Amino acid sequence: MSLKVALVFAIHNKLDYTIKGLSDIYYCFDAKGTDKLPIDIVITDDGSTDGSYEWIRKNYPNIHLLKGNGNLWWSGGINKSVQYILKELDDDYILLWNNDVKPGKSYFKNLFQILKKSDPNTIICSKTYVQGTNDIILGMGGTFNPRTGKYQLNACGQKDGEHFNKSLLVDWFPGMGTTIHKDVFNTIGLFDDKAFPQYHGDSDFGLRAKKAGFDIIVIPDLKIWNDRSNTGYSNEDSFSTFIKSLFTLRSNFNIYREIKFYNRHAKSIIAYTALIKKYFLHIGGYIKWKTLSIFGLRRNSNTNT
Repeated sequence: MSLKVALVFAIHNKLDYTIKGLSDIYYCFDAKGTDKLPIDIVITDDGSTDGSYEWIRKNYPNIHLLKGNGNLWWSGGINKSVQYILKELDDDYILLWNNDVKPGKSYFKNLFQILKKSDPNTIICSKTYVQGTNDIILGMGGTFNPRTGKYQLNACGQKDGEHFNKSLLVDWFPGMGTTIHKDVFNTIGLFDDKAFPQYHGDSDFGLRAKKAGFDIIVIPDLKIWNDRSNTGYSNEDSFSTFIKSLFTLRSNFNIYREIKFYNRHAKSIIAYTALIKKYFLHIGGYIKWKTLSIFGLRRNSNTNT
């Protein structure tokens, strides 16, 4: 019996990314929008107002298209798709994706070969590059030390090389290019869309899966590129936007979500020092670039501090 895979992602507006993202997927199969692929694609449109739902329905009639109310965010949108797959489809694996991801031409061929040899209890992750580059790595899964609190995306910003071409066991995964067997969801449940509706939804799920005995491994032959211009929340312009970055769900610096994440996964008071350091750098970075802007210097879009 052949393996069946469903690719899932959630959208909210940004139709131009979806148009390009779907084209990149179909290109891997040398297919057009009206063709039926050897994978299912399930998209949750979470309340788009730019015609995304109607455009997908017209141009990709074989896609399973679901509607959200605009308040699902990432975790809720993915959960809606996963629930639909578990109930209505007979896919074995669920492949997490984004509309701003571009796969290598042989991505799906490699994925099926890898899945045929893999234990269903293993979560398979991709090697992610920064779009627009050939060899700058965005990440190879992530690690979290529950005692020191160190939380990082492996190899982020580093130039690719032989030392990054080996499979790597990790603690958590980003929510794109990650393939999960349906039994994992049946065992540990869905993404926590209440505690982590946007950021940490993926890493929390990964850490819960690891605690339940599932391995998470990055396979370097699975290569994808991610467009960073479509990610996150900018806090550069004013003091008010900086303060908003500490509380909005669109920000990776949402204080409430960070504390909740550490409360759930940290095993030592010392771990919270890493959280303090993160905000010290965040505040310091804002002050530094606000000062430098007086002299006409601006933060690069890929700069973190």
